Amino acid sequence: MASAMKIVFGLLTFVTAGMIIDSSKLSGQFFRSCGMKFLTGSLVRNTGALLQLSFIRKLEDSYGSESSFRRTLGGRNSGSGQLGRGYSHWAYDKEAVTLRIGYVKPEIVSWSPRIILLHSFLSPEECDYLRAIALPRLQISTVVDAKTGKGIKSNVRTSSGMFLSHEERSFPMIQAIEKRMSVYSQVPVENGELIQVLRYEKNQFYKPHHDYFSDTFNLKRGGQRVATMLMYLSDNVEGGETYFPMAGTGECSCGGKMVKGLCIKPAKGDAVLFWSMGLDGESDPNSIHGGCEVLGGEKWSATKWMREKVAN
Repeated sequence: MASAMKIVFGLLTFVTAGMIIDSSKLSGQFFRSCGMKFLTGSLVRNTGALLQLSFIRKLEDSYGSESSFRRTLGGRNSGSGQLGRGYSHWAYDKEAVTLRIGYVKPEIVSWSPRIILLHSFLSPEECDYLRAIALPRLQISTVVDAKTGKGIKSNVRTSSGMFLSHEERSFPMIQAIEKRMSVYSQVPVENGELIQVLRYEKNQFYKPHHDYFSDTFNLKRGGQRVATMLMYLSDNVEGGETYFPMAGTGECSCGGKMVKGLCIKPAKGDAVLFWSMGLDGESDPNSIHGGCEVLGGEKWSATKWMREKVAN
């Protein structure tokens, strides 16, 4: 395993092992892939919560202050095939390029529900690539029917979107993005559903909802959803924040309205990683979230839902 992968993988193994799922629901394969012996549920829950905060903090501190981070990037719009200044010793490390070492900066924005904002997770080129693939194939978005498990149209969600195909999943740039998501979330690539790309135009929104399933139909296709990676593909959006009503203690602007909770403003290349499953292995109702109304411009995003087991 390349040196860059070892460093990030080693840190994030402890960061998210306790976050995403109770050990009784984690397969032995996951822990073997992390180079860890099987841990009891009690150990994961009690020590994992402390370790994850400590290691995320170290990962944040490794980039220094906000100003030094910006200097390292040399500006926000950093290319996908380069490394940040000060990381020249990894210039020929393909894993470092894939993981965007020196660019991605994690920031804990909420501990309950568990939410991490990954600054500069995607390069501008990756964002534009996903938008270009999606544009000709956009259709009215659907929501999951709790009774049948199938997608249905609803006024709860007014965007347009599409899913990448299994064939597109083999494209080099898509493989790089999926590998990066797997490493930073510590969920195996094969446990992820196909990436969905969405476009929200003016006055469009997605009302607060949970990503975990309440039907049995979808649970048969890889188990419950445990985590979500939401990636922003566009800038210059007015409104369109991602809203977590049960996070934070203050108020925030959601589509121009002040609401209680936590709002994350879309920024091209940033990604929000949050968990739908608590440390006890049960679905976390506090993970409820929504997409605020877009007031101006277009909001583009890409979503990857991650399951307990291999997604079918």
